[in-house]
Amino acid sequence: MMARIKSGLLSLRDLFATAWWIVLIVGIGFAVAFQFVEPAPPNKIVMTTGSESGAYFAYAGRYAAILARNGVTLEVRPSAGSLQNLERLEKDEAQVGFVQGGVVEPRVDPEEDADSALLSLGSVFYEPVWVFYRADGRLDRRDRLDRLTELRGKRIAIGQEGSGVRQLAQQLLAANDIPAGDHLLPLGGLKAAEELQQGRIDAAFVIAAESAPVVQVLLRSPGVKVMSFSQADAYQRRFPFLTKLVLPQGVADLVRDYPPQDVTLLAPTANVIVRGDLHPALQTLLLQAMTEVHGKSGFFNKAGEFPAYKDRLAPQSPEAARYFKSGPPFLQRYLPFWLAVLVDRLIVLLVPVIALLIPLLRIAPAIYTWRVRSKVFRCYGELKFLEEDLRQRFDRAKLPEYRNRLEVLDEEARGLHVPLAFTDLVYTLREHVNLVRQALIKLENRT
Repeated sequence: MMARIKSGLLSLRDLFATAWWIVLIVGIGFAVAFQFVEPAPPNKIVMTTGSESGAYFAYAGRYAAILARNGVTLEVRPSAGSLQNLERLEKDEAQVGFVQGGVVEPRVDPEEDADSALLSLGSVFYEPVWVFYRADGRLDRRDRLDRLTELRGKRIAIGQEGSGVRQLAQQLLAANDIPAGDHLLPLGGLKAAEELQQGRIDAAFVIAAESAPVVQVLLRSPGVKVMSFSQADAYQRRFPFLTKLVLPQGVADLVRDYPPQDVTLLAPTANVIVRGDLHPALQTLLLQAMTEVHGKSGFFNKAGEFPAYKDRLAPQSPEAARYFKSGPPFLQRYLPFWLAVLVDRLIVLLVPVIALLIPLLRIAPAIYTWRVRSKVFRCYGELKFLEEDLRQRFDRAKLPEYRNRLEVLDEEARGLHVPLAFTDLVYTLREHVNLVRQALIKLENRT
């Protein structure tokens, strides 16, 4: 029993002696591959949105529910608007946020800034510019308001400081020679709606999706109308980030037939912007949430129109480009999110290691065979030298030396431990030792 154990241990020793360099090379390959493996994604990210009464905040809540199903916590933080969201993203106070198109200059070449600190996952919906006004005859003497120039000198709510509403409203009013002044009030959201309903202001700029609470409230408010942009085509030429939209007659309220006629609106897009260092797997998960929330048809878009890369305010994320071209990653289509991430990391790690291991394993058996055979061949080398001494330089005085060398070789042959597949080599070696012994006996008896 002990002999068998000893033999097994010796075989393992031979195997290790053969394979150690393979293990070393694979280990080096593993260490190199590890440098290119993305770390595991965090299980919590922060999203900066807008006011709690706005569409940004509501949509972020829906994103949070989808991410929660995949084990990721999305912390939703309200803000003053797009400009504050950009500031938070740049300061790493949030990893993802909504940004209104047009708040920064679009890039002529979206690829020129591939290493940008901020990346775009795409546009998710149109944000119409709603100019609500009092319908009491003070502004719509021609039946309805259709030009911003008619707001000159009026009290207008243009949004809070730090909001995209305020920035775009100022741009549009300045283009109509309406300068900044005390008549432009820092009011937004439901507060602006309340002031307009009470008649304390004359008009209010609102930039939000049709589903936003403030829009729904004002569309159904007696005495409040929405302006139709008669110069929409001109605005599109002056401000390329704006899209011309039409609010169909009666779409807001079929019973009241509101609006009573088609309303022409202008709209930037709402964009999901992320930090460039946000984990690629989380970017893909956000893209899936964006598709689930915004992929259906709406007042102003067809099914499948969003998400899409429509606004170049930030370079497109490579993950978004791949997603729009091919859909979700293969593993995430069939596996739970965290399992897909784990398998993907393992693949990145193991593929180069396996690429190294396959050719090494092919030559390993030959090396192992050579190592085992080399033990036997060493004995054969000694036996050959002895045989040549007997044939060419036989000296009777050296008989004890010859006999001793043969005994040593015989003892070494009996003590060789080789795998069963190589046992025939040992027995053949012992037979050859006996042949030389017989030759020595003949030489001894000859004289």
